[in-house]
Amino acid sequence: MTHTDAGAELDPVHPVPVPARRAHGLSTAEVADRVARGEVNDVPVRSSRSLGEIVRANVFTRFNAIIGVLWLVMLFVAPFQDSLFGYVIIANTGIGVIQEWRAKKTLDSLAVIGEAKPTVRRDGAAVEVSTSGIVLGDLIEIGPGDKVVVDGECVEADGLEIDESLLTGEADPVVKRPGDQVMSGSFVVAGGGAFEATKVGREAYAAQLAEEASRFTLVHSELRSGISTILKYVTWMMIPTAIGLVISQLVVKRHGFKDSVARTVGGIVPMVPEGLVLLTSVAFAIGVIRLGRKQCLVQELPAIEGLARVDTVCLDKTGTLTEGGMDVTELRPLGGADEAYVRKVLGALGESDPRPNASLKAIITAYPDSEEWRCVESLPFSSARKYSGASFSEGNGESSTWLLGAPDVLLGADDPALAETGRLNEQGLRVLLLARVAGELDDPGVAREAEATALVVLEQRLRPDAAETLRYFAEQDVHAKVISGDNAVSVGAVAGKLGLTGQVVDARQLPTGQEEMAKSLDEGTVFGRVTPQQKRDMVGALQSRGHTVAMTGDGVNDVLALKDADIGVSMGSGSEATRAVAQIVLLNNSFATLPSVVAEGRRVIGNITRVATLFLVKTVYSVLLAVLVVCWRVEYPFLPRHLTLLSTLTIGIPAFFLALAPNKERAKPHFVRRVMRYSIPGGVIAGAATFVTYLIARHQYTGKGSLAAETSAATLTLFLISMWVLAIIARPYTWWRITLVASMGAAFVVVLIVPWLQHFFALKLVGVTMPWIAVGISAVAAVALELVWRVVDRRVPA
Repeated sequence: MTHTDAGAELDPVHPVPVPARRAHGLSTAEVADRVARGEVNDVPVRSSRSLGEIVRANVFTRFNAIIGVLWLVMLFVAPFQDSLFGYVIIANTGIGVIQEWRAKKTLDSLAVIGEAKPTVRRDGAAVEVSTSGIVLGDLIEIGPGDKVVVDGECVEADGLEIDESLLTGEADPVVKRPGDQVMSGSFVVAGGGAFEATKVGREAYAAQLAEEASRFTLVHSELRSGISTILKYVTWMMIPTAIGLVISQLVVKRHGFKDSVARTVGGIVPMVPEGLVLLTSVAFAIGVIRLGRKQCLVQELPAIEGLARVDTVCLDKTGTLTEGGMDVTELRPLGGADEAYVRKVLGALGESDPRPNASLKAIITAYPDSEEWRCVESLPFSSARKYSGASFSEGNGESSTWLLGAPDVLLGADDPALAETGRLNEQGLRVLLLARVAGELDDPGVAREAEATALVVLEQRLRPDAAETLRYFAEQDVHAKVISGDNAVSVGAVAGKLGLTGQVVDARQLPTGQEEMAKSLDEGTVFGRVTPQQKRDMVGALQSRGHTVAMTGDGVNDVLALKDADIGVSMGSGSEATRAVAQIVLLNNSFATLPSVVAEGRRVIGNITRVATLFLVKTVYSVLLAVLVVCWRVEYPFLPRHLTLLSTLTIGIPAFFLALAPNKERAKPHFVRRVMRYSIPGGVIAGAATFVTYLIARHQYTGKGSLAAETSAATLTLFLISMWVLAIIARPYTWWRITLVASMGAAFVVVLIVPWLQHFFALKLVGVTMPWIAVGISAVAAVALELVWRVVDRRVPA
């Protein structure tokens, strides 16, 4: 709130007495001097990790180390074709690095577009600079929705209220006066002012937190933590199995050192699901690039996954369902008030606020200021109060105090003006009440004796794409909840125009207990007169019922709820505070972009869950085959080249295409359980059937070249079963999925019939009986796969 004193030197924008030196800010020479001394806000841009970090993260992994050592061994002891697996790993890692680098560049460019530009006063003029352009001692202007970017001391205050909840956890806004400290990471909820920067760069209170929280990351998601869990178990299985295989092939079976080493490596390499981690990184990175093309900034990469799991979207009306601007359509004087006089009051109120909201901007446009009136005290609008106000010295020497805000907040329940307000609200119109008061503006009960003077009717502009977006959410079984600070009937009418039907609730009637509130939220669709703290409580209540909640918003009153929601989505034109806490920023301010984000998340998560089964079936059958070989004391049936061929045709190439395919299924929880319930029985069936073929072939073939013939028969069985796994994973079939599966089968046939490829991969089917036995065993295994997976679907919960 602002009081002016006679004779004090005033700033033209913020009418608060300030020392002349501080009011004008730094001079150009002073800024240059501070830059030279390094007193700048040099906190790195939030965007992403460096190229070196990307390379290290993709190259120096535990499994790459295992594969790398085995590859070097094979280069010395075996033909070139037995070391192909090493080149495949290099190619996969290269693809991962390139895609993540592309994602980094996309994030960097979008971060620059979406970066806030604080207003600083230099040489007496207000100018916008980048956050990194602020220097020690700068005078920074702030208003509703602005985030405090550095620590400082308040110099000017015009009803300035700052929310420090993101730092302290205290939800109530703190009133700031000249001399008070302001901390980076807090944000303005009402009023305006200016502060002098006292700590910049890494010295600022929240700088370290902000830098760490906004790093480009591929962690903290159920998907990646699930994969890490799987890899941990795989490692524990690999170690004893690999040791047993080494002893079996090098000590028990003495067929020659090089051949034994080759078959030992052939048993160890396929246990590693190395492509799964890389494919996940690539899928996330491509998701970022695709969304970047639609002007969607993903500030935290797992947000793509999180939005795919969302089942409830809480929508703020203003800026989401409606455009930010409004138009005054009617002025209705009450109680015989003079319309010309009312217009003067509204013009003066518009002029009294240096940072008007959308409603006040519409009033300013409709009613120009009368220069005869002078503001002597002002109360900025607050979403918690639901009104603003000002005291004036009128041109004729009279004084008056006015409030402008929500009629149902300023008037008693039996006031006749509320009935008229209700009729207008039912048409989807927004109504503000102009009321005269006798008390002081800083009195919390000033509204109790408000004298209704006029109703200001505003029309809101619906977003043209809002109805279609709401339809999309309904089709995808995502529940939309409209949560607004406006009148509930008005908000319900707007929602109805967009096709969103359901119970309309006045949030002032909501129970305060979490359990009771959650029940009311499940039953209702549109909620009006919601306070910022209630928005936060509503998100928590929904989450307590097991809902995954996304919250959209663009105003400062949405910040607390955005922060607590599973996924916060902010508009690019929204306040700096909302952009800072949101995981996703729609830079084009289009609510219609949200379906693309949801679809991208579902595509990534659904497809990774799908292809993870391919990789882990291979791991399971590889471990099982190694155990069976050790127990039976026989040669390992495969060379590395055989499993490289099988992995490429039945896993590597198909997985890449399947991971990038469209997928609209909502992501489901329990990733590890969902994947392993298919992978374990699938891998056991594949491994057992292959080993049975191998044992039969050992009795069928004798003499020189028998091991090569046995290997070829076992390879045929394993390929056919792996192809059947692929065929199941590829369902439901489309033309391109059928083509993909058929192409992989055709490629294997080419290897079997082209002489030089037969020699290259050491594959040649001998006779007729054994190959047909292999086909028969594969057919039985395929039937078993179908039956077992159907039983799993019915009896093993996901």
